[in-house]
Amino acid sequence: MESLIASFGMVAIAEMGDKTQLLSFVLATRFRGQHWPIIAGIFAATIFNHLFAAAVGGWVATALSPDVLRWILGLAFLAFAVWALIPDTLDGDSQDTTRHGAFLTTLVLFFIAEMGDKTQLATVALGAKYSSVVLVTMGTTLGMMAANVPAVLIGEKLAQRFPLARMRFVAAALFALFGLLILFKFNFGLGLGGL
Repeated sequence: MESLIASFGMVAIAEMGDKTQLLSFVLATRFRGQHWPIIAGIFAATIFNHLFAAAVGGWVATALSPDVLRWILGLAFLAFAVWALIPDTLDGDSQDTTRHGAFLTTLVLFFIAEMGDKTQLATVALGAKYSSVVLVTMGTTLGMMAANVPAVLIGEKLAQRFPLARMRFVAAALFALFGLLILFKFNFGLGLGGL
């Protein structure tokens, strides 16, 4: 259960102001009134992307010794903390994508935007830390949905009222805390396999 909660919290906070959340805003304005196809596209893209990422993380955990894995994970989360402080922007969002429909456009653009993104790499790290690929995928997917569904439904009104710039600092602090806890072998007393 810890893997589900940690995965959800980390990704939901890290996604604030991320390029995929910005993409959610853009898609909502481009496909006005088509909220549910956009949300379904985000969900499908995230499931596929994060299931693969968590599985890669699980494989890495079996291929490396616990001490090497602990150092890699701890340093990776500290790197994510620094990365979270860098504001994201969308590149090349001027393409005409409306001809493919809201669902297909969202599915493709969101999947591509998530490739190599900090939330995908965090999912790899979470998959390596926790033994349940399914719970990590569920948690990270729910975290993505928690951050992106409001972006689709409320759009620009949310951006005006919610300080996304401050959320970068919260995400950075969460990543740094998680990294330090891993490096110092704090396992929350829940038997995390020596990490």
